[in-house]
Amino acid sequence: MNPHIILIVIALYFGLLLLIAKFTAGKGDNQTFFTANRQSPWYLVAFGMIGASLSGVTLISIPGEVGNIGFQYFQLVIGYLAGYAVIAFVLMPVYYKRSLISIYTYLGDRFGRPAYKTGAVFFLISQTIGASFRLFLAAMVLQIAVFSHYNIPFELSVAITILLIWLYTYRSGIKTIVWTDTLQTVFMLLAVALTIVILLGKMDLSVPQAVKSLSDSELTTVFNWDWKSPYHFFKQFLSGAFIAIVMTGLDQNMMQKNLTCRSLADAQKNMVTFSLTLLPANLLFLFMGALMYLYIQQMGLNFTDSHGFMLNQATNQYVHTDALYPLLAMNYLGGLAAMVFIVGVIAAAFSSADSAMTALTTSFCIDIMNIKELQDPRQKKTRYQVHIAVSVVVMATIVVFKALNNSSVINAVFTMAGYTYGPLLGLFSFGLFCKRMPKTRLIPVVAIVSPIITFLINSYSEQLLNGYRFGFELLLLNGFLTFLGLWLLPQQSRDWTKVPASF
Repeated sequence: MNPHIILIVIALYFGLLLLIAKFTAGKGDNQTFFTANRQSPWYLVAFGMIGASLSGVTLISIPGEVGNIGFQYFQLVIGYLAGYAVIAFVLMPVYYKRSLISIYTYLGDRFGRPAYKTGAVFFLISQTIGASFRLFLAAMVLQIAVFSHYNIPFELSVAITILLIWLYTYRSGIKTIVWTDTLQTVFMLLAVALTIVILLGKMDLSVPQAVKSLSDSELTTVFNWDWKSPYHFFKQFLSGAFIAIVMTGLDQNMMQKNLTCRSLADAQKNMVTFSLTLLPANLLFLFMGALMYLYIQQMGLNFTDSHGFMLNQATNQYVHTDALYPLLAMNYLGGLAAMVFIVGVIAAAFSSADSAMTALTTSFCIDIMNIKELQDPRQKKTRYQVHIAVSVVVMATIVVFKALNNSSVINAVFTMAGYTYGPLLGLFSFGLFCKRMPKTRLIPVVAIVSPIITFLINSYSEQLLNGYRFGFELLLLNGFLTFLGLWLLPQQSRDWTKVPASF
């Protein structure tokens, strides 16, 4: 694919985002940046959240994994529905009752300042790593497809990418993102749909013919009933429910969008609609992955290690599956497929990364710096400075990923999410469902010790638990240990008439 054409398409894409930012800027004050003045249409938020929740990781990784686990990932997606119901009807009423800007303010109301700061710090660590990794994937694709042809170093291309994101978010923050996320969701889903059409055309298949061919293979297997497997149905279902709760309901990035709706009723309609549309959206990704494997089988393509993606004959498992979609799109499916893939990666990565950077700015300003105590002119200046600092930190983290350049490090990023979100799950669930008041100063200790114990249990689970291997349910274990630790802490006296009636 001609890198000049790709560069022009990227420039036009960012031009469109900047145009949206200009028309949605409004006053550009802190209220607009943090809450969009709580005037966002619920249906717009619901549709935009699809792109933000899926990200470039989903676009590249989920289709690639179909070759090894079929549609078993969909078991996790089914569990999401239960988690989103908890968010809509348990967590959202708590957040809206208090008119929160940062959801971690609740921890301060319930437990005091140490718990509040602990929750915010765990979020900041998680989101910094998550946002950096999502952008890392997009930056690597753009570097290979475009910037390397102009001898632009990776570090400079990352800096340019982050600068462009900063330009369309720095003024109005979440108000702009609600609109740009909608656009980027359209582009991402359109990229998947067009790739499916191209694959069907290459194989001269109709949709019914493709479905029949795939139904006779293991590529579309959904349910796994082997209890030792990390993909066992109940493990995946429960993990999906709790992943949805912590990575949406206890995550400032995702909840900041929900809290821009006009009312609790609107926010609940948004969450229910979003959860139902996520099912067919994920099926679309999985179907594309199955078609890619059907294509390489029909075409008799044999990839070697030099391509990254390959079949390990010893284990009969595909390795480096993240490389499959880029490999096919850029080398085998034609120029249109390459262009569609590039636009899809940009849309998927930036729809999650831009809101993550805005959420990091919001959390640091509200939770760490307590910006509300500053005078009005100083508040805006401080927010600009924090937003710049967040951009620099994200850029530095991406460069570190590139220097390490190790797939095990990338896998560890996802594993780390289970360790960093577990304490948030324990803290919020204890606050909502228990009336005990543990010693405030000891709460951060529990939040730190719980992930350490979780790591040790996970490391020796096969020896201790008769071959049992943990998957995503590590999050549940971590949250349970945090909950248990808070329960075992000595109590301290508190005037319960001053505790918000949220539990």
